[in-house]
Parts: sequence; structure tokens; C-alpha cells
Amino acid sequence: MEMSVRAAGVAWVRQAASTTLSGLVSSRAAGPDFLRALAILLVMLWHLPRPATPAMLEGLKQYGWTGVDLFFVLSGYLIGTQLLAKVARGQKVNFRDFYLKRALRILPAFLVVLAVYVFLPALRENPTMQAPWRFLTFTMNFGLDYRATGGFTQAWSLCVEEHFYLVFPVLVLLLSRLRWGGWTLVLACGVLLGGMLLRAALWEDAMSAPLADNATASLAPAYLEAIYYPTYCRLDGLLFGALLAAFKAFKPDLWRRYGDPRWTLVAGMVAIALAVLVFHYPATPGFRGPTLTLVGAVFGYPLLALGCACVLAASLEWERAFGAWRVPGAGTIAILSYSIYLTHKLSSHATELLFGKESMNGVGGFALYFVSSIAVGAVLWAAVERPFLLIRDRMLPPARATNT
Repeated sequence: MEMSVRAAGVAWVRQAASTTLSGLVSSRAAGPDFLRALAILLVMLWHLPRPATPAMLEGLKQYGWTGVDLFFVLSGYLIGTQLLAKVARGQKVNFRDFYLKRALRILPAFLVVLAVYVFLPALRENPTMQAPWRFLTFTMNFGLDYRATGGFTQAWSLCVEEHFYLVFPVLVLLLSRLRWGGWTLVLACGVLLGGMLLRAALWEDAMSAPLADNATASLAPAYLEAIYYPTYCRLDGLLFGALLAAFKAFKPDLWRRYGDPRWTLVAGMVAIALAVLVFHYPATPGFRGPTLTLVGAVFGYPLLALGCACVLAASLEWERAFGAWRVPGAGTIAILSYSIYLTHKLSSHATELLFGKESMNGVGGFALYFVSSIAVGAVLWAAVERPFLLIRDRMLPPARATNT
């Protein structure tokens, strides 16, 4: 018995080692992978040290934070597809399988990185951070002041997604048992309008504080704490992603008729352009990039989410437009995106400790930042994330092409 268990363990290790990134890339959807790669690169650009930022990317850097909103739309769609496709086929939602898959997908890499932050404080990009229990309970995005507890702050978006994972399956179950399908639209409109009204209500208190001095963004810390980080203000992207999944699952005929990538891409770009306009209205002298306005806080996020959802819809028809062609490297970056997201701030700080702060200057600093961040993410993926995904696939039948 002992020998058979050992042999099984050796076989599993060999399987994990022999599974190459290139093999995984070829089995995934090219369109969503391109957007996932774009999202993580935008986030990395947002956190890129300013001395290492090329002049040609200064304007784009101001919008690097939108990569998180794109991640939200992708998550809403992918999780929505997993659950809603089953409901559309008349199958039941298996809560145990869903939550176990999510846990094995999210927790191992997250806990390893959290342990590094807790037990190796010298590697933190900021000497202070919230108490570990706030991370373990996924509540650190509430009352988050990056000036006081700035370590591992990127985990705020993971908290939002975890809350979505917990609640969305229950909503799917409840809505699937209601006779009138219109309740889905009623709930969606309630979430959308409720978020807009809530951000409007929080605006006055948030903007009573002075703007941040940080030259990388015209964002007030109080605004981030009250409006940007909390889950209840940031559901737009997840909502539009889930609605896209519902439309594709329950209205396939309409999807085939109106899902032409030429129109959805144009609609998406128009919505994103409108989001940029409302984030800039009225223009604030002396600031570049997104400015803090009531119009932007209320309307900017849903417009951005709508635009990302339309672009995602166009990407789902990638093969129709581009055939088998893929953007070189996009699939690899997409696979590594979660591990990169968790570690890129640690990696950047560790690089500065190793080579000196002056290493993060100019073109060399730009290349060093991205190469080191991707390399560290690849190590975490190979050592932790991928092995646990193999465990998940052994325990549970893998979902069809969900890229999760």
C-alpha cells in the first residue's frame, strides 16, 4: 500500500513537471487570455516606479488601475459561465465542487505570499500592513488607508472577488427557482443603480480630505478608502461580466445574431472613451489622468465596466476574426497573471534591495521591473499554483475551457 501511494506521488510530480506553459496556452481561449494579459500588464504599469517609466507610457500609466476593472469583468464572466451554463442546461449548481475549486485555485498561492509578507517584513514594499486576520478573512479592503498600512494592498481586489464567489452561487440558485426570469434584470438594475447612488452619497465625505501628494495619481486617500476599495462600491465589473455570461448562456440565438465582434468592439471602445471623459469632467488643472469628480465616481465605473464587457464579448469571437493566430506571449502572461498580481510589488522591492534603488531608473529599470516580476510570478506558479490546480483536477472534473 505504501509503495502504491509513493508511486502515485512520484507520478503526480512528474506530471506537474512535464506540464509546460506552451501546452496550456494552446488549450485556452485566445481572446480572454489576451485581455487577461493586458489587465495584468496595466496593473504592473500602474505600480511601475516613476523613474523607470518611459515618457511614451506616462499617459497610459495614469490608467493602469483600469486593469483591475478588466479583471473584475473577466471574473464575472468566467464564474458566471461556470454556473449559468449549467442552469441553462437544466443542471443543478454543485456548491461543494464550486467552492472547493475556488479554494484550490485562489488560496494556496495567496497564503504563501501572505506568509512572506508576515514573516519576512524586510521584503515588503511598505514596512506596515494590516493585521494578518484581515487578509485571512478577506476584509482588508474595508477601511483601507494605504498611507498607514501600505503592504500587500493589492489584495483588496481579491477580497472583492472572494465576496463575489461566496454570494453569486446563492443568487444563481435563488434566481433559478423563481418563475419570472425578469427578476434577474431587476436585481442587476438594483445593484447597478444602488452602487451609483451609494458612491454619490459617499462622495462628499470622501472629498472633504485633501488630495494625495503622490505624483502617480490624482487620487485622494479618503476617496480610495470610502469609494474605490470597498466591495459594495465596486460591483460594476463583476455585474457586467456575469450579465454577459447570462446572455450567452440563455440567449444563444440572440448572441449569434448580435455578438458580431465588429459591433461589440466598437461599442466597447465608445463606452471606455465615455468613461475616460467622465473621469476627466470637469478638468482639474495641474493633473493628468483620471481626476476625482462626482460624475466620474458615479458614472465612470459602470461605463468602464460596460466597455470592458463589450470588448470581452468581441474577444470571445477571436477565432472568427484571427483564426488560430495568437498574440505572442499573451497566453503565457495570462496563465501567470494571478501569481504575478500577488508578487509584483514584492518583486519590485526585492529587486531594489538587491541591485539598489538606482536600478529602477530609465529603460534598464523598466526592463528589470517587468522581467523580474514575471520571473517571480512564474516561480510561484510552478511551485505552488500549478501543483494545486493539478490536485483540483484530480479531485474534481475540470470545467470546460473556463481559463480559471
